[in-house]
Amino acid sequence: MIKVIFLGFGNVNSSLFNALYKTDKITVKQIYSRNYIKFISPFEHIPFTDDISKIEDADIYIIGIPDDAISSFSESLSFQNRLVVHTSGGAAMNVLSSKNRRGVFYPLQTFSKQRKVDFKNIPICIEAENSKDLELLQNLGKLISGNVVEISSEKRAKLHLAAVFVNNFVNHLYEIGSDILKGENLPFELLQPLIAETASKIESLSPEEAQTGPAKRNDKKTIEKHLHLLANSTHKKLYELFTEQLNQKYGKEL
Repeated sequence: MIKVIFLGFGNVNSSLFNALYKTDKITVKQIYSRNYIKFISPFEHIPFTDDISKIEDADIYIIGIPDDAISSFSESLSFQNRLVVHTSGGAAMNVLSSKNRRGVFYPLQTFSKQRKVDFKNIPICIEAENSKDLELLQNLGKLISGNVVEISSEKRAKLHLAAVFVNNFVNHLYEIGSDILKGENLPFELLQPLIAETASKIESLSPEEAQTGPAKRNDKKTIEKHLHLLANSTHKKLYELFTEQLNQKYGKEL
């Protein structure tokens, strides 16, 4: 039985908690959070504390807090020589205090408390300072995911960068599309089948093979029409930038 304590209870740790709690090989010994959490059935018996000095013993301590707070928080922990990991994609393992054994347990997914996710196919990226701790993290990851991979801090930073492009930036483009439709009193739902098919295509095609659109085919009339329709100057700049990038990628000049 692996004993786990969650330190912080934001989107990532709350999602991990829901996934790990379901396994019979995990004991969630405690949850620490500065903010009071009211648990509902069947979680009301989980020990909770907002006092950092009352954190109990465990096999793994999972820190799920903003990146810029990880270092100082890990240094403030009163215990030593225990396995403390963070869940960040962008923070290096060595931001954790060296007074404890350090590691990373990074689930590569976007999390929201309003949505439950299936961890079975979510990559769990792990890192540790010694082989014994790495094996423990691997075992923990395999309890919820079929895709557990060891990745160094340097490579994980690039992975996180790539994730920002395909997730956060793409979602912002959804916002822009939604704003354009709102201006014409059209529902965003009209775009959802297109979004779903675009995401589905790259399961069997490379992004290069899946690319379509007026910029790739050098459709100047459509591009000029779109630029004319864009009243928002920032959106127009983004359209021009993406069009230029695609022109360069596929060797066509406007």
